[in-house]
Amino acid sequence: MVDTVTKSGAADASSVNPHHRSSLKKLMQRKSTIAFLLTLPLILIVASLVIYPAFYAIHLATLSKSMERFVGFGNFTFLFKREVFWMVVMQSCIFAISAVFFKALIGFFVAHFVHAIPTKGQRKWRGMLLVPWVIPPAMSTLAWFWLFDPSYSAVNWLLVGIGIDPIPFLGNPYWARFSVILVHVWFGAPFFMIMYLAALKSVPDQLYEAAAIDGANWWQRLWYITLPMMRNIISITVMFSLIVTFANFDIVRVLTAGGPIDSTHVFATYSFLLGIQGGDIPLGAAVSLFMVPILGVAAVIILRDITKRGGEA
Repeated sequence: MVDTVTKSGAADASSVNPHHRSSLKKLMQRKSTIAFLLTLPLILIVASLVIYPAFYAIHLATLSKSMERFVGFGNFTFLFKREVFWMVVMQSCIFAISAVFFKALIGFFVAHFVHAIPTKGQRKWRGMLLVPWVIPPAMSTLAWFWLFDPSYSAVNWLLVGIGIDPIPFLGNPYWARFSVILVHVWFGAPFFMIMYLAALKSVPDQLYEAAAIDGANWWQRLWYITLPMMRNIISITVMFSLIVTFANFDIVRVLTAGGPIDSTHVFATYSFLLGIQGGDIPLGAAVSLFMVPILGVAAVIILRDITKRGGEA
């Protein structure tokens, strides 16, 4: 009887296992499964380095200054009543939008300029134009600080040499904002250039040849061929640059430290001012959390547009 049960169990296992093995084999052959398994270590690293600090920041934002008492939304309501905070919100949006716009515009035209150069000379130009992007931001910003220094400004020395009054680049709120945006553009435009250059090289030459045969001019080729073929790359590059620019700390910190009169503070530097320098870490955490919904909305809009175009294609 025991032998009979054993044989029947073995028969059932032999009848089930091949099916499971085939299902597992099919699952492992799927590209999505393979991609997920290959990226799983990176997902775990991102989760440990991003998700945990994010939830911890939410926890900190609900505590008192001594970090011993739960205050709920007290830090947020306190910030809502401060005029400086709303100025920081406005300045962060202005800095990010204007800097990304000019980075995208300059990067687009520089990419076309490099793309038009013969292949042998492109490597040299790409190397030279990428220098601002590969230099650490704090180091390059320090060089700009010396250029704008109120006492020893090389830019003002040149302006005085041609008969123009010196400009208080870092002492006047409007010129300080202009200086911050200028450094952002100088640092980030090469990233747009290299991304757009890669997108230009992926556009088939046959499309331009067909358009030339049909009599299309430069503007028509740009509008009806180049831009539609580059739209996804443009959108993704703008999204990443918007996130990086919005959360940037070192450029504002080194160049103006948020001054004059808090006129150049962004979320990162204002959070540092309140949390680290002011000793109110929960309040600083509350300031930093305001970046999340703004960047989340921007990312959703851009990604939805990309998905919509992908569905239409």
